[in-house]
Amino acid sequence: MTPGSFSPADIASMPRAEFAFPGSLRDRLVAAILDGSKTSTTGLVIDYEHEDDPLPQAGDRSVVIDSDGRPVAVIEVTDVRVVPLGQVDLVHVVDEGEGHTGVAEWRAAHERFWHGEDMRAALEDPGFTVDDATPVVLERFRLVADLRPRIHRLAD
Repeated sequence: MTPGSFSPADIASMPRAEFAFPGSLRDRLVAAILDGSKTSTTGLVIDYEHEDDPLPQAGDRSVVIDSDGRPVAVIEVTDVRVVPLGQVDLVHVVDEGEGHTGVAEWRAAHERFWHGEDMRAALEDPGFTVDDATPVVLERFRLVADLRPRIHRLAD
């Protein structure tokens, strides 16, 4: 679909998908979504609970927001599983599009994020940690529309 397939009202009515926190990590994740290399993501069940957000479901659509708060894409959830962190598999890891080639490497990077100040502040828990039993949301999605102006897409 093209950006014209969605009216401004459609986009405004969709939930926002914000990957990581604004900054370089979000920029890399959004770029990976837009180039098609990122088709999965991992979230913490506790984060959904803290925000009082429902878990995603297949068919849900959301607007991907960049670090400047601009809508840049529409994605659609294709599959959702909730598993203990210790059961995340290599296929999911690779499909996250962050360049990880092993589960241990992926886990170390995600633990740095989840144990970071920003995440602990968002959860209002300065001592928050994860372990093998921590429930995580494994979400698969597909890019439905690139909302960037055509000139930006041509530059990529």
